[in-house]
Amino acid sequence: MLSSVLELRNIDRSIIHEVGGKAVNLGELLNIEGVNVPEGFCITTRIFKDVIYKNSLIRNLIDKLSSLTLESRDQIGELCGKIRDGIESAGISKDLRQEIVRHLSKLESASELGKNSAYAIRSSATAEDLPFVSFAGQQDSYLNIIGEESILRHIGKCWASLFTERATIYRMQNGYDHRYLYLAVIVQQMVFPNTSGIMFTADPINGNRKIVSVDAGFGLGEGLVSGLTNADNYKVSNGRIIGKNITDKRIAIYGLKQGGTGKKDIERKQRRKQVLADKQILELEVIGRKIEGHFGEPQDIEWCCADGLCYVLQTRPITTLFPVPEPNNGGNRVYVSVGHQQMMTDAIKPLGLSIWQMTAARPMSVAAGRFFVDVTPELASPEGRNLLFNVLGKSDPLIKDALEEIFSRETFIKSMVDAQPKKSAVKANWGPSPADFSALNDYDATVVDELIERAQRSISTLQQNIKAKSGTDVFNCIIQDLREERPKLNDSRSFGVIMTGMNASSWLNEKMLEWLGEKNVADIISQSVPNNVTSEMGLALMDVADAIRPYPEVVAYFERVRNDDFLDKMEQYRGGKQSKEVIHNFLSKYGMRCAGEIDITRPRWIENLSTLLPLILANVRQFQAGEAKRKFETGIRRALHKEKELLERLATLPDGKEKVKQTKLMIDLVRNLIGYREYPKYTIVSRYYIYKQALLKEAERLIQAGVINEKEDIYYLHFDELNEMVRLLDNGSAVKDFYKELISSRKEQHSHYEKLCPPRVITSDGEVITGRYKRENVPVGAIIGLPVSSGVVEGRARVILNMEDASLSENDILVTTFTDPSWTTLFVSIKGLVTEVGGLMTHGAVIAREYGLPAVVGVENATKLIKDGQKIRINGAEGFVELL
Repeated sequence: MLSSVLELRNIDRSIIHEVGGKAVNLGELLNIEGVNVPEGFCITTRIFKDVIYKNSLIRNLIDKLSSLTLESRDQIGELCGKIRDGIESAGISKDLRQEIVRHLSKLESASELGKNSAYAIRSSATAEDLPFVSFAGQQDSYLNIIGEESILRHIGKCWASLFTERATIYRMQNGYDHRYLYLAVIVQQMVFPNTSGIMFTADPINGNRKIVSVDAGFGLGEGLVSGLTNADNYKVSNGRIIGKNITDKRIAIYGLKQGGTGKKDIERKQRRKQVLADKQILELEVIGRKIEGHFGEPQDIEWCCADGLCYVLQTRPITTLFPVPEPNNGGNRVYVSVGHQQMMTDAIKPLGLSIWQMTAARPMSVAAGRFFVDVTPELASPEGRNLLFNVLGKSDPLIKDALEEIFSRETFIKSMVDAQPKKSAVKANWGPSPADFSALNDYDATVVDELIERAQRSISTLQQNIKAKSGTDVFNCIIQDLREERPKLNDSRSFGVIMTGMNASSWLNEKMLEWLGEKNVADIISQSVPNNVTSEMGLALMDVADAIRPYPEVVAYFERVRNDDFLDKMEQYRGGKQSKEVIHNFLSKYGMRCAGEIDITRPRWIENLSTLLPLILANVRQFQAGEAKRKFETGIRRALHKEKELLERLATLPDGKEKVKQTKLMIDLVRNLIGYREYPKYTIVSRYYIYKQALLKEAERLIQAGVINEKEDIYYLHFDELNEMVRLLDNGSAVKDFYKELISSRKEQHSHYEKLCPPRVITSDGEVITGRYKRENVPVGAIIGLPVSSGVVEGRARVILNMEDASLSENDILVTTFTDPSWTTLFVSIKGLVTEVGGLMTHGAVIAREYGLPAVVGVENATKLIKDGQKIRINGAEGFVELL
């Protein structure tokens, strides 16, 4: 049986549930050659369980605490206080006291101070210093504890600190159950340092894995960790100090002779002195890389220096770094986020990742549940670079600026200059350039009709083919369908139509500014264009509102119902049957849509009908009958009026006849082609819902066989893994139990990934490159973004992160992280749009222009900088937001 008290150097990861993450890491550190770690011992979680779960009073209090939510702050604080009092008063058993004293005697015999030796008493929780959540600083530590009785008393305090209000709320925010977390306690020899600090083996600001960042201050590290004192910061890379920031250090914390710690003013002449000598800085880098190499990932390390030696006090993984898309196998690489192009920056579950990868035209790398494309070959080639900037520059100028910054670093690019882009990935799929007007003439309105008809025909064929399939035949059908459809989704005609519409819009904006001094004319020209399946969806939902508005009983029913089966009970109300039919018609065309729809695992509207209720009711309240038709016709009138005005003004200019001819061509291209921009996505999402229905049938079979617990478990398996499970089931073979463990671990992993913010551009060094908008004459205090739909409007900001939480009125400006096509149904109810992610041709921008809605996108941290309910002004022509 495992002892209740263990020496730190005898601890390894196999007993993490007995000693917690911090003790495991210290045990491993003590066994790394060349790393100095103070000796100590650990009181295992078994003792903590005895203190807690053999005391019915404490156990009942924890049960009550576990039933509370974050809203019950007063009750949380009261219960935590009672639990701490109960733990501290429980005391330490005679047997445990003897065991602790024995280990103290062993440490004291090796110390010159003997019984006057000082110790640090630290917590080590079973949910601490883990790969996905660090819980750093949530429990209490006690420094410079002297004497047997004081040590024993502080062990009890350490146990109790698991239930400080701070630690309790942090656990609740991260979804951890208080009843299944246990605390070990570390007793470690105290080091009294001259200097101490924190070292990150990756730059904590931009994530660069080649840079070690060292914070250093005088005295004990408690001052830095608690934020009481300033720290010097040194940046080191490959044995070279590349940056120093020497601060004004006024206070330090030191150990007191009688025990405990106290503040001390730093002498004036020492305040601006460099804390560490250059030799020590470089020594710490070596130690940091050694520790990082042992643990296999970047580390957050607490260290101190005393009597000429550097000691490591603890280490933990840096949980906030965004992972590098692929390991660096030699040679620098540059990765661009796919999610920022697709308006879906949330983490995608494994099944969604694998099916999206099967759909994509080129290989992609995965990091933290997001896709990235390696654009290194394109960036290295003049031809590829121009095409890359042309496409991404239109879509997201922040990406373009980040890539330009990387390219300007000659040392980083040098290893790429001989690389050649893959022709098929660049020229064939990126369409004609803005100057390639001969290519622009290749497309007319009929090609759009042909592409749409072809897509609809193939969707019908898929529905028929997959309907009767089961088992592995379902998977083979999906594979075959993707194999046949992927070339069509990415063929040169389809992409050429999209790029031609984009380039014609750019041409209009550039030439009308040059010839007439007018900005962003394409915003008006592109209003109410044909064949835009996404903008039509928003108008169609207004028609649904028209259908139920005449029936007060149905409207009242909609206002009180919350469950997804509400359609089944509608027919009992007057007008219910007619309303149900209208909604069914809407769902037959748009029911497969949802927020984050490129992830096949996301619940579709037809699966989560209650999402549509507030949208329908908002339309009922805000609009009169026939508003959809009026809105569309108003857009057409504005576009035609602007066209007539432009052509008349151009005719009066030198070479007016030629200018009119060119402009009329471009206007026609925009009007005829720009709406198709939304159709390929609609086609993909339609197919995904058909796939999903078939796969969920297989999930039901797996549940019946006891292979998985719930149908949503399949979302955490890759397509091939799920196929293999079904194959084993059909063959009568045993399905291995490890699948359940795999699903469980991936759920935890996905939960962590959801908290990470994906970068637009990241390098193989892990460095996140943040682009900048180059803008002049912006009002002081304004937040800068990308202008995508002209107009200036003031209104109330509604900061909405989930579409189902939307409650909007006609004077509101929607502020959110990103909008994909499903959000279009909200656009008819608002005055303006602000998003954190987006570009000129992403979905939200396209629909905003078509609806004549002023919009600014790509506004970094918009949902944090703008408060819900705040009055704001957005300038969709110049691209900024003013906080009023």
